[in-house]
Amino acid sequence: MLPYIIGAILGLVVGCIVGAALGWNRRKSTAEREIGSAEEEATRIVNEAYKSAESKKREALVEAKEEILKARNEYEREEKERRADLQKQERRLQQKEENLDRKTENMEKKEEHLSNRLAKLEATQAEAEQLKQEQVTKLEEISGYTAEEAKAYLLSQLEADVTHESAMKIKEIEARFKDEADTRAREIISLAIQRCAADHVAEATVSVVPLPNDEMKGRIIGREGRNIRTLETLTGVDLIIDDTPEAITVSCFDPVRREIARLALEKLILDGRIHPARIEEMVEKAKREVDATIKAEGERAIFETNVHGLHPELVKLLGRMRYRTSYGQNVLNHSIEVSHIAGLLAAEIGANVAEAKRAGLLHDLGKSIDHEVEGSHVTIGVELARKYHESEAVIHAIHAHHNDVEPQTVVACLVQAADAISAARPGARRENLENYIKRLEKLEEITSSFPGVEKSFAIQAGREVRIMVKPDQVSEDQMVLLAREIAKKIEDELEYPGQIKVNLLRETKAIEYAK
Repeated sequence: MLPYIIGAILGLVVGCIVGAALGWNRRKSTAEREIGSAEEEATRIVNEAYKSAESKKREALVEAKEEILKARNEYEREEKERRADLQKQERRLQQKEENLDRKTENMEKKEEHLSNRLAKLEATQAEAEQLKQEQVTKLEEISGYTAEEAKAYLLSQLEADVTHESAMKIKEIEARFKDEADTRAREIISLAIQRCAADHVAEATVSVVPLPNDEMKGRIIGREGRNIRTLETLTGVDLIIDDTPEAITVSCFDPVRREIARLALEKLILDGRIHPARIEEMVEKAKREVDATIKAEGERAIFETNVHGLHPELVKLLGRMRYRTSYGQNVLNHSIEVSHIAGLLAAEIGANVAEAKRAGLLHDLGKSIDHEVEGSHVTIGVELARKYHESEAVIHAIHAHHNDVEPQTVVACLVQAADAISAARPGARRENLENYIKRLEKLEEITSSFPGVEKSFAIQAGREVRIMVKPDQVSEDQMVLLAREIAKKIEDELEYPGQIKVNLLRETKAIEYAK
């Protein structure tokens, strides 16, 4: 039994050994196959890596070559540009060098030419000095005087002649100044009187408009002064708003403009609505009222003088003289007075009374528009009378009342005498005011003579002239030149005390109506 067990054990042991050997061989063969497969895979991967590396290497070489080529092309392009710039600079430098060479050559030629002229000039001067010396020597031989003796003799003769001429000139100047002394003295005295005649001028050139309260002054002035500026621009007057309680002063030498401004201001105060558009409306209404007053005054004149059959336009012109003064005397009242005096004189001597009164009433007709038309009031009156078909006797009386023509009829002599009587009576006229009015009218006439001027008004007693220009004809830049030209013409043609401010205004309006 034991041997059987031993044999079984041995058999088992041998079987185990043989199985282990067989399993090890199998695992070895499997491992060898796996190793072989791994080696093949590794070989394949290495080969692929080599191939990929070669490919990338070739791509990197291609890219590197392209970059090198691109950089080389860029460099060549920049190099060409730099070469072109250098060539341009070289050409410029070459041109400058050529110009400098030409200038240097010209300068050398001019220097050479100047040197030659200087040499010739020195030679000529030396020759002239020689000739002068020869002439002086010859003159000394002929005259028997030396140069110094001749100079002293000539100076003494010249001194005697100059002394004589100076004495004659002084006598002539003294005589001329004596002749002009009286005239100059009268001018100085009249100028002094004119400056001292402020009260008389103020009485005849201002109007006072009463106010309901002092608050109204601010409303008349308006925001930023637009109301007072509009009123002054439209009427050509100067509104004086001072500390005088409940009153505004309207100042203007032209009674028509002053009356229009006064009426418009009174209407605005009464109405209470004060703004630029309302001011324009009231000014137009005041102008119509003044025109009606002018017509009524003309009809009053012909009614008082009993002169009938006058042309309607002559009646209006007579009415305009209500706002005209001559040496402080109202021209319409003066004409009515001359008409009465001429009629009385004609009745005394048996002349034509109606004709004398008619000529006396119309003798100063030209003064109604003499500030608008060129010429004396006599010439203008004759033209108006002839235009409206007055008789030749009346026209001749108008023409002769200041001796512009020799009076040929009794009526002309009577009108001349009546005019002198009316003007010469005590208190009839104030000469200083008339000179003042004429100066202001002349100032407006001068400023209105320029092209592009629409209206001009003398204000501030002639110390300022306000000029409205047409905006479509005068630009902002042209206003400066126009103001200078006007000021120059005033200086040349007008005599006045102090200075005159030339104030140009240019305004553009756009008006549209919403319907």
